[in-house]
Amino acid sequence: METRKKPASLFVVGANHRSSPIGLRDRVFVDEESVPLIFDQLRRSGVTQALILSTCDRVEIQGAADNTSAAIATVRKIFTERAPVDVQALTAQGDNPFYDMTGAVAARQIFAVASSLDSHIIGEPQVLGQVKESHRQSRSYGMVGPELDDVLQAAYNVAKRVRTETVIGRRPVSIAAATAQLVRDIHGDMSRTTVLVLGLGDMANIIGDHLRDAGAVSMLLAGPSRRTESTARRQGRTFVPFEELEAALAQADVVVAEVGTGRYMVSEPLMESALRKRRRRPVLLVDVGAPPDIDPAIQELDGAFLYALDDLESVAMQGRASRDAAALTAWEIVDLAVLNWERQAEGRTVDPAIIALRSRFETAREAVLSEHPAADAEEATRLLINRLLHAPSRVMREVSEDATLATSDPKTMMYWVRRLFGVDAPDRTDQD
Repeated sequence: METRKKPASLFVVGANHRSSPIGLRDRVFVDEESVPLIFDQLRRSGVTQALILSTCDRVEIQGAADNTSAAIATVRKIFTERAPVDVQALTAQGDNPFYDMTGAVAARQIFAVASSLDSHIIGEPQVLGQVKESHRQSRSYGMVGPELDDVLQAAYNVAKRVRTETVIGRRPVSIAAATAQLVRDIHGDMSRTTVLVLGLGDMANIIGDHLRDAGAVSMLLAGPSRRTESTARRQGRTFVPFEELEAALAQADVVVAEVGTGRYMVSEPLMESALRKRRRRPVLLVDVGAPPDIDPAIQELDGAFLYALDDLESVAMQGRASRDAAALTAWEIVDLAVLNWERQAEGRTVDPAIIALRSRFETAREAVLSEHPAADAEEATRLLINRLLHAPSRVMREVSEDATLATSDPKTMMYWVRRLFGVDAPDRTDQD
């Protein structure tokens, strides 16, 4: 009797905005050029299912492996090699920058990340797209297997429920819209304003995009991260070297800051100098950093209008109770999904026949595309259906025509065909 292979177990290893400073995440950050190298390291260590999620808030590897302890050790080694820090010393101080999870706890993390409940700004809409893009990237490198694919598909369903059944998803958009209204109140014509985004935080980026869509034309990007210049090119913003921040502040009518270094990027003396150069023309400063990036003393300066995240939320939404209730409902959706995933995982086995069937279907798909490269979607799908049905149709005819092959109950084969493929075609054995 053939032994069924035990399903691979989930694992997550990462560093996020709560576990580590932005300087460390910058060093661990995985750029496009590093992706194949990391996947190669994982494969050589026996990890064949992995997703690399690398954003401002987190650098995280989600995956599935037969030996999760070995997989976690491999990922930790990759991270520490990229960021040469004494992790043992940090751990001894109770300040381990890397977290790891397995099983249901890892599934909960994957669901929470996709639903934007683990983000610095809860509900920000970009993270789900980042997860899906990382999923596509992993698939292109052959690093997606059944266990990882199943949990990611479940995560997408959870994220959809959180976004449609709660108001969590509307929070960032409301904050960005509130910022745009403040810009109009202070400066009037949005098209004549210069916007400086300071840092690579997700919420700052959302607000910057919203202001651009609302009519702002001049968009600057500055920050201490080494990724700032490449990000500016990708986003179509003008890169400002960090050492030229004072000049940029003098030019900016709106400053949106989210850096996360733990110190003030815009100090009171620096802003006072910029305001003098501006001849006290007003500046709207929006600080969405946690901890803050702009010195609160700036709000006492003539011409400076400083708003923190809480201020924007009070403009955008009525009361904290509604936000707390929405977050609670969202986490209930996640936790219920984890329970469902656990129940399915307990009864899930990887049958070699199923693996072979998936492989055969994929081979057929690739053959059709290769043999008919000019086929449109309708023709390609028709050819694929014909190819997939050829062998089953032939076998069914052989069984029905050869009494030695037929089962003792002539209805059994058609019954299972209908069950397997979910069809309700009439059984000819029931007809006269």
